[in-house]
Amino acid sequence: MDKHEWLRRLSHLSIWKKHGQRAPHKPLFILYALGRFQRGENIVVSYEEAKGPLTQLLKEFGPPRRSYHPEEPFVRLATDGIWELSATVDRSSFTDKQLRNQGIKGQFTPEVEELLQQDPALISQSAIYILEDHFPESIHEDILQAVGLALHVHTYRKKARDPKFRERVLRAYAYSCAVCGFHVRLGHQLVGVEAAHIRWHQSGGPDREENGLALCSLHHKLFDRGVFTVTDQHRLWVSEEAHGTRGFEEWLLRYHGKAIMEPVRSEYAPGDLYLEWHVREVFRGNARRYEA
Repeated sequence: MDKHEWLRRLSHLSIWKKHGQRAPHKPLFILYALGRFQRGENIVVSYEEAKGPLTQLLKEFGPPRRSYHPEEPFVRLATDGIWELSATVDRSSFTDKQLRNQGIKGQFTPEVEELLQQDPALISQSAIYILEDHFPESIHEDILQAVGLALHVHTYRKKARDPKFRERVLRAYAYSCAVCGFHVRLGHQLVGVEAAHIRWHQSGGPDREENGLALCSLHHKLFDRGVFTVTDQHRLWVSEEAHGTRGFEEWLLRYHGKAIMEPVRSEYAPGDLYLEWHVREVFRGNARRYEA
């Protein structure tokens, strides 16, 4: 295996897909393993050791679910030809308890380990491939910090997208944040207002106005992290899991239950299907109680 084949395999991971549901288990696990490798930790990791960190990553950056299954990527990543297990595991019937009781361990294949050892910068490039394929840029740094990865490559791959999406969405909301109305220009350049996908581009969200919101940098990140969502009535709901002190009331809670800014034309309004996806796949927990 050479570098190009390794990156190709990262870009073609076999990911479970059904009705637009997010399944970031393998991407998050690979980032966790890359972080361990970069820090010089034991290249062999037991499922018992990996279970806790991966569960936390799934809770933080995966879709909200009643239960989380870190055993799935630990075993199934072996089908992608970049990971191997210390013993044979029946992929049709394995369980969390079985992996722990049998002391199953895993590691990158020898070919992958050799590549990463010979070219340390490849670790950063690999992380970039994973991040850009599966997560919006607004939360990349949060994920890197969570897995303990330091990037040493500063040029992102930047997959092809509609270059006019940002301009169309910003124009639809008069170049102001749809939540707080923030609008600042430095000379003629708009600063701190961004075009956010409601249904992430990485999850099949199209580059269309009805799948976009103009948000300031702060509200964009909070939206992508699931701190708040927008209902089909275009009202902002804050998660009951969100809390804070300084700035929490001023920049978030004061907008709870309130309508966001409407776009300049009704056909640009957020689409119900995209909003439903965000509630289901990104929003963290239940909305706080609201009294008008």
